[in-house]
Amino acid sequence: MSYQKRTVALTSAAALAGAAVLMAAPTAHAEVVDVNYQCRTPIGDKSAVSPIDIKGVKSGSGYKITMSWQKGVSSSPVELGKGAMNPSATIQLGGADSGTMTVTGPANQAAIPADTPIKINDLSGTYTPKKTGKVTFTAGVLTIKALGTTTTCTPSNDPGPSLTLDVTASAGGGAPQGGGDSGAELPQTGPEDSAIALGTLGGTILLAGAAGALWLTRRNQAVRVRR
Repeated sequence: MSYQKRTVALTSAAALAGAAVLMAAPTAHAEVVDVNYQCRTPIGDKSAVSPIDIKGVKSGSGYKITMSWQKGVSSSPVELGKGAMNPSATIQLGGADSGTMTVTGPANQAAIPADTPIKINDLSGTYTPKKTGKVTFTAGVLTIKALGTTTTCTPSNDPGPSLTLDVTASAGGGAPQGGGDSGAELPQTGPEDSAIALGTLGGTILLAGAAGALWLTRRNQAVRVRR
């Protein structure tokens, strides 16, 4: 095979390798899941279905997890003034990890009329991976505190995960939730960050192929000079 053909072959192989790396890139998987809440309120039991969305964004040594409700749940027989309602919720961890994490958020920023479904603001918390692998995040118990009372809403339909993250545990492993660590860099959940990192890797592969082609060219020229 001539050195020109070898050069073309090496360049093509490097390009294909870079493309394969990009195609094999792991990504976070998220979907909106309907959760059927059964709520125990001070005035009796109520039920409501709300689509739940959970997102994860890399933050320091962990992830900022945000839980969103697309519809209101439960209601109050009296108006809830601004700042009168404080929500919190748990998220069930599965897959490579287990247990629960808590997400919290601000009180209601506007008054909620009586007998109106209560719209929950986005709730967030920090998740620090304790194990390496795919971790699932599923809606858990929602707690609403208002006017000295507590309403507890529990999913009754065994909802599936709203988010799956492919994570890497920090150095040392077993670190408590929210604890600081100085371990390996965690994978990005955003497609833009992943594309940049993988693009750099693909570029490295292409440069390696080009360097090999240059070496073959110089070697062939040296052989012809000696002849």
